[in-house]
Amino acid sequence: MLIHAGLLLRNKFTVLVPDSRGHGLSGGPIVTYGIRESSDVRCWADRLFQEPRVGRLYGIGQSLGAATLLQSLRVEPRFRAVVADSPFANFEEIAYERLQQVSGIPQLAFWPVVRLGFVYADLTERVDLRQASPLESVRATRVPILLIHGAADTNIPPHHSDELHAANPGSTKLWIVPGASHVASLGTEPETYERNVVDWFRSHP
Repeated sequence: MLIHAGLLLRNKFTVLVPDSRGHGLSGGPIVTYGIRESSDVRCWADRLFQEPRVGRLYGIGQSLGAATLLQSLRVEPRFRAVVADSPFANFEEIAYERLQQVSGIPQLAFWPVVRLGFVYADLTERVDLRQASPLESVRATRVPILLIHGAADTNIPPHHSDELHAANPGSTKLWIVPGASHVASLGTEPETYERNVVDWFRSHP
């Protein structure tokens, strides 16, 4: 996300680039795919609003970060607009797809594995991974969302952003980037990407 930070700094935005829990220098024993991380986003927003020069809040994330950002809309209503690059629609759906990607085995065969994993998370960490659903957050929000997805993304296929857009077409705009793989839209179309992101934020003052 440092490249994105540079993009925003060039365009006179104040930027906070935190490590999500369980990543980088941040603590946290587990990743909850947006469930607990959503409250972290609210804390980061509180931190930003302590700065006198910060009067409007925008957000941008990629992949899991994008999914977390979308889920945070349930608890953080102060966003003027957000950009979600390559998000998943819900964790259960991408869990099945990821297992199929690495094994080549049909998704149905992994039903016991996914169910057992969800039960284990619930029993040991009291985390219901079925609640990791950007789709439900998008369906309920009025925050303007720009969805960006690479047409050649085989990690989180673009149909996830299609689902998110279909859930709330009034609040979302979808840009599918031809030829771009997972989180590669900025590298594939750098000038258009920067223009679209900056214009999206500035059009929601």
